[in-house]
Amino acid sequence: MEKLDVVEVWKDLHKTPELGFEEEKTSAYIAEKLEAMGYTVERGIAKTGLLVTVKGEEPGPVLMLRADMDALPFKNENGSLERIHACGHDAHSAMLLVTAQNLIGKVKRGTLKILFQPAEETLWGALEVMKTGVVDDVDLALGCHIRPIQDIPGSHVAAAIRHSASTFGEIHIKGRAAHGSRPHLGINCAEAAAMATMGVCAIKCNPAMTWSAKVTSIQASAAATNIIPDEAVLKLDIRAQTNELMDELLEKIRKVTAGVAETFGAEAEFVLPGVVIPAAVYDESLVAEVADTIREELGADALSPDCGGGGEDFHFFAKERPHIKAAYFGVGVACTPGLHDRNMHFDPKYLVNGVKVMTAMALKKIG
Repeated sequence: MEKLDVVEVWKDLHKTPELGFEEEKTSAYIAEKLEAMGYTVERGIAKTGLLVTVKGEEPGPVLMLRADMDALPFKNENGSLERIHACGHDAHSAMLLVTAQNLIGKVKRGTLKILFQPAEETLWGALEVMKTGVVDDVDLALGCHIRPIQDIPGSHVAAAIRHSASTFGEIHIKGRAAHGSRPHLGINCAEAAAMATMGVCAIKCNPAMTWSAKVTSIQASAAATNIIPDEAVLKLDIRAQTNELMDELLEKIRKVTAGVAETFGAEAEFVLPGVVIPAAVYDESLVAEVADTIREELGADALSPDCGGGGEDFHFFAKERPHIKAAYFGVGVACTPGLHDRNMHFDPKYLVNGVKVMTAMALKKIG
């Protein structure tokens, strides 16, 4: 098989954006390339994921290299759904596929696992992969993500992306409807929602850490303007630097919710409709090794400071399997205007840097 070019692979994958658990064409393309390299590919991991396992002749760690595959949905003005690779998962898969080719015949110690994971954007992909058991024996987990230019300049690489914990929450309030001329007979959920909003805004945590809890949607209305509304729903975006701080923040929101219920005589409940994405918890010695590898492969000037922002379901691996030592580095690709923007674009020539770092890291552990 001829040597793969990471830019050309990215171009191929970019043409077929698919949503989480629907990555049929993407999965087929990657599997075909892997099998042409001589790898045995296990398909259907968490529905559309792929796994390659290569065992060396000498004892050593189990190293997992992971990339995500799914795209994002965007609504057009006419209401139709458009799938766009606006987060760079096509780039991540391209870098891992070329890395896989670089590692052919070079696994000497331990075991190499190459995972192409589905559905990162749904927040359930990593959890579904773990249900299959393929991560249970992993000792080391390594991945990477392209970064916007605000985080890392093009041609630079950061040894760690310090993702925060994140989740979405909802406060559901039930009151009692009444005529606007007799407000004392009702329980006004619009007013309760306003107080809940102010209560969330008043939450304070350690200012030495980063965190935020913000109301992003308020729905509280009745059939007519002169009717006291009896139901309200507030939606919140919640983020915290550490998993422990996230627990504290969620508990304070529950107290705000209980206070609103007591003040108004309403029923109020704070719920989490999705999962809580964990904050990054890394093995710092592995992160330091990534930093050294960046210097060795790309030069000292190419190493950028660690960056943060956003969330990533990769961190479920170490949270749910605490024995796993994890690292997750950032690849600067001159990405503008930013991730999850439908007009996101970047310079793919910089993807080779991610390949170089991932390949060198793998060879240090299993080569």
